Amino acid sequence: MASGIFAADIGAPEGPVAMPDGSMYVTEMSNTTLNVTHLSARGERRVVSNTKGRPNGLAIDGDGQLWIAEAGLRALICIDPSGREVKRLEGDDRHGRFYFPNDLVFGPDGHLYMTDSGMAMTDFLDGQNFAAGYMDFAWDGRVYQIDPKTLRIVRVIDRGIRFTNGIAFGPDNTLYANASFPGDIYRYDVFGSAEPARELFGNVLQPDDQDGFKGPDGMKFGTDGRLYCTVYGQRNVTVLDADGRVVERMALDGPCPTNLCFARTGRRILVTEVSKGQVEWLDAPCDGAPLFYPKTR
Repeated sequence: MASGIFAADIGAPEGPVAMPDGSMYVTEMSNTTLNVTHLSARGERRVVSNTKGRPNGLAIDGDGQLWIAEAGLRALICIDPSGREVKRLEGDDRHGRFYFPNDLVFGPDGHLYMTDSGMAMTDFLDGQNFAAGYMDFAWDGRVYQIDPKTLRIVRVIDRGIRFTNGIAFGPDNTLYANASFPGDIYRYDVFGSAEPARELFGNVLQPDDQDGFKGPDGMKFGTDGRLYCTVYGQRNVTVLDADGRVVERMALDGPCPTNLCFARTGRRILVTEVSKGQVEWLDAPCDGAPLFYPKTR
């Protein structure tokens, strides 16, 4: 499997979004950057916006606007292509304020689905690292359904998850979200039930003696029906088949991948990796499953 570096010297990248011209957007989470950044097809870096929080997940709509899961500001933010903020949601009276918006994806219904890891950043981080005893904290990770036109929280699909992270729609329009601490991936029949049950789909952790935190992060589906999930601290993209079984582990250059996307042209997977501050590419066996780009204005 061929691989390489698409871009380097990126400040703790996350939220990759591939564009048709071979360029891409990422977020930069490091304290010295905190940007939404455009990378040209040659990997050249251009800052679009400095959020001054901690931008994490990223999605683009049919109007070319970028939606940011802003963990540091505890907000969902929408910016136009020039970087100007046009919308912001921090929660509502019924469900309270967001804690740690993490990742997001547009659904086939035009709504935005967002994970919230379940605790404010200042309450579980000690500098850039997890605080002592973080596994035993009172995590209330959530999965939200949001109408991007009205900025209304439609419903909380699930809550009480131990660090909700990556999110994706499967080819059957079933919603998938993962929990970083146990390593689990859950799925939800969001269009078949008003109160979808949490169903365990699979687990991406591999048994080994490796020290440090490991857990699933961003993920996407391929046209082969398989789920491709970055596993932070495990140095790989773990691939699960339609039954949730691990069928492949795609090795990476950096140990701490945070997210991935499929290139829009050519069969490649683009992976954001924070420890080396780079975007890696891997040959992919298929194209990415189609994403949704609704008009949200």
